[in-house]
Amino acid sequence: MPTVAERLDVDPARLWAGAVLALLAALIGGSILFPRIVYDGFVWHFFWGPVQADANAATCAIREGGTTQYLYADSACRAAAEPVAYPGYTLVSEVGYVVTLLIALSGVGFLLQRLDIGSERDMFFALLPFVFFGGALRVVEDVTDAAAGAVIGYPLNTLIISPIIYFTVFAVTLVALLASVALVRQGVAEHYTRPLFGIGSVVLVATLLFLLWSAITGPGTLHPQVLVVTLAGATLSAWGTWWLVERFAPAVNAGTGRLGFVVIWGHAVDGVANVVGLDWMVALGAGPNLIPKHPVNSAIVDITASTLPPAVLAVTGDTWPFLVVKLVAATAVVWLFDEQIFEDSPRYAIVLMVAILAVGLGPGTRDMLRATIGV
Repeated sequence: MPTVAERLDVDPARLWAGAVLALLAALIGGSILFPRIVYDGFVWHFFWGPVQADANAATCAIREGGTTQYLYADSACRAAAEPVAYPGYTLVSEVGYVVTLLIALSGVGFLLQRLDIGSERDMFFALLPFVFFGGALRVVEDVTDAAAGAVIGYPLNTLIISPIIYFTVFAVTLVALLASVALVRQGVAEHYTRPLFGIGSVVLVATLLFLLWSAITGPGTLHPQVLVVTLAGATLSAWGTWWLVERFAPAVNAGTGRLGFVVIWGHAVDGVANVVGLDWMVALGAGPNLIPKHPVNSAIVDITASTLPPAVLAVTGDTWPFLVVKLVAATAVVWLFDEQIFEDSPRYAIVLMVAILAVGLGPGTRDMLRATIGV
């Protein structure tokens, strides 16, 4: 069956660019013509408002008369008239981010095709440091919030708050990718993946050193046991899942190979980081337990807490089902990537695998590091 681009006899990249511009025009035009409905009630309420509230360390933000106000008490937020935006995510915003991600991935695929790169699996591993970097960079904003005097203040700190941080990390990665390709074309490097991995490692190490310095000098407090338990738990659970797959359903990972294990491990980090951060912090002597910010996390915690007896919850906690969900979901996604996908669309398959890893390992790295340095 011919694609839309083939039926219209239009270059797919131009069709993609036109669709993106049309979508932006609709959002911008609607915000200008119907500001209270489109901007205040949708764009600000679900996307920009939570970023503003988070960036200003507010309990919530409200939109009234075309201006944004910040509230710092739960009672005031509950009494405020809609739209009210809280730091974190909602189901609407997460669906919006998924749609944005899929659109962006299509654009990345066209870019890689234009550069004639990205069909080899080495690119997946070359981008690993940038995935860790994204999670670590988010903790930088957590550190500045906890500091007596913010190192990065508003509005600059919005660049390292979700979802804007995804665009920030993408921009850094894109610059690194273009620089790596340029080094190859100038004869400085043999393959673009090596300098790409090197640049990613440099920005990651620099960010981690800043976080370590913050933990040593304040405001953070270093809890290395959290890091050890999280990484050990994630590795063991990912290895156990992978052993079961290899033993009873080897067809699941026939297409992905090592890439599939890394994806499952990345989501295991997210799952274990939630279990440790929400249930085990006190037991590990690392301070109070954290609070879930994602709707899915909160829903799983609420369901578990209302289902299991208190005596059982006292032993198991109420977050462990999230780890199970992450492992099952990651394994199911890996199963979808069969050998045919990598043969037909290798670039898009690699980009999708990186994105799937990022939505697990990125937040997992943030939660793990945040709990490790006590912010």
